[in-house]
Amino acid sequence: METKASVYHVECSERAKPAAKLAYSPKRATAELRHSSSIGSRATPSPTATVTASSPLSPENNPSAADDDDGRDRHSRDRSLRSYLQSLHPHSTFPIDGLHRPNPYNSKISLFVLVAIVLAVVISISSIFNRFNAPYLCKKDGITLVCPNVKESSSLWENPYSATTSWKPCSARQKGIISDLPSENETNGYIFIHAEGGLNQQRIAICNAVAVAKIMNATLILPVLKQDQIWKDQTKFQDIFDVDHFIDYLKDDVQIVRDIPEWFTDKSELFTSIRRTVKNIPKYAPAQFYIDNVLPRVKEKKIMSLKPFVDRLGYDNVPPEINKLRCRVNYHALKFLPEIEQMADSLVSRMRNRTGSLNPFMALHLRFEKGMVGLSFCDFVGTRMEKALMALYRQKEWPRRFKDGSHLWDVALQKRKEGRCPLEPGEVAVMLRAMGYPKETPIYVASGQVYGGQNRMAPLRNMFPNLVTKEELATKSELDGFRKHVTSLAALDFLVCLKSDVFVMTHGGNFAKLIIGFRRYMGHHLKSIKPDKGLMSKSLGDPYMAWANFVEDVIVTHQTRTGLPEETFPNYDIWENPLTPCMCRA
Repeated sequence: METKASVYHVECSERAKPAAKLAYSPKRATAELRHSSSIGSRATPSPTATVTASSPLSPENNPSAADDDDGRDRHSRDRSLRSYLQSLHPHSTFPIDGLHRPNPYNSKISLFVLVAIVLAVVISISSIFNRFNAPYLCKKDGITLVCPNVKESSSLWENPYSATTSWKPCSARQKGIISDLPSENETNGYIFIHAEGGLNQQRIAICNAVAVAKIMNATLILPVLKQDQIWKDQTKFQDIFDVDHFIDYLKDDVQIVRDIPEWFTDKSELFTSIRRTVKNIPKYAPAQFYIDNVLPRVKEKKIMSLKPFVDRLGYDNVPPEINKLRCRVNYHALKFLPEIEQMADSLVSRMRNRTGSLNPFMALHLRFEKGMVGLSFCDFVGTRMEKALMALYRQKEWPRRFKDGSHLWDVALQKRKEGRCPLEPGEVAVMLRAMGYPKETPIYVASGQVYGGQNRMAPLRNMFPNLVTKEELATKSELDGFRKHVTSLAALDFLVCLKSDVFVMTHGGNFAKLIIGFRRYMGHHLKSIKPDKGLMSKSLGDPYMAWANFVEDVIVTHQTRTGLPEETFPNYDIWENPLTPCMCRA
């Protein structure tokens, strides 16, 4: 008893000391554990047990100590371990035996809750990521627009070959055919037109004039390229086109003379006299209209002027051979002067060699001039001053449409929703990046003076710094010879766009229409991208559109908008899609 009392006294003395001041000793740890085993339920865990339980020299971690304790009660060891755990978590209950086993049902609930929490966190992170990767939030850094990179696909620069081998052009002049065309003096008379508008409107008017002369069996006087209020150009037919080639190529189809016949003395009368002018020709008039209403006057007066003459001949209401003749004029007879062709070839070569090695390049027809922005009556991002000045400009140029301007906001919203507004340079940049075109892509820009200047062009130029115009590609002296004719400069843009690896338009118009049609006629190998502006408006106006979803929508939608073969349908003009009348199955 005395021994037990002294031992108990020692134990109590040891418990009274702060645990932090106890030095660790293997002998003390072993003795402590053995003592607690000997006194059974009377033993109270001491702070020393805390150290013992985790010590590498404790009986559970030390093989020699374990061997010494084989005959002792293992229950006392469990009590020591339980004491250690309870000292760490005094309010927790740790299972000791079968009465404290965990409930399987509670474990399943805990697992379910844990999985739900993890899913919620993942969805939240994904939502936040998608919001910050919306296409209109392409990490704008000052005036620089930085969009995520997209993997460059193998089809960026050409259409699938399998889709371009089923059609071939077939409107060229056939050799060896004897012409039954009557002589100049044996035709029904002479017709004369003013080809109005820009270069491409003039081109269409010339093709239509040849077709109308054929319909009426009349002689065509070489058209005059008329100056108008917008272009203010004094260019003549022979300043742009190769007249000799034009007349020679069509000699088996239509009689064409360079000037008004000498026997018609009062040439000024042809330009001013109402008696010598056929007016009120409806748009897209059928061939029969000319036979019934124009031909009798040509026979009577011998020389007649047709005015106006833009889009004054239909497509599906004329004989197929007339449509084929218009293609023959457009794609074969109308050739630019050799010096224009040579300068354009030089610009194309410089575009391909901008990086020191041969590379494909893109041509971008950027229609965002002040006149186009004003005429569209769409609303664009800008300062209050810009919007006020644009309103005054519209009121001056289009007073009937402008009225008091109160209705224009609703009109602008509706037009943008329907995809009838020109794409801004920044919108074009986002679209091209979504398609996969890399930052290094060489881009030739064909456009007039962009509305808004360099500030408006900054997002596009910063995202695609390898962007140039003909003024940046050529020297001033090289272009001086073309500056006296605005139409000559437009011809250079026309040819570079025609020969580019990829052509991208941003809005409608005769320029883009003729380029896409010409590239289709050449075999569909060259890709021509016609943006879905309705999709762009919807996507760029959605603040929660994820970048990945935007990329997918753009790629999938534009797979069928690249100038591939496309069957025509009624009232679809042949300038953009010459497939059915002017091309044949290969």
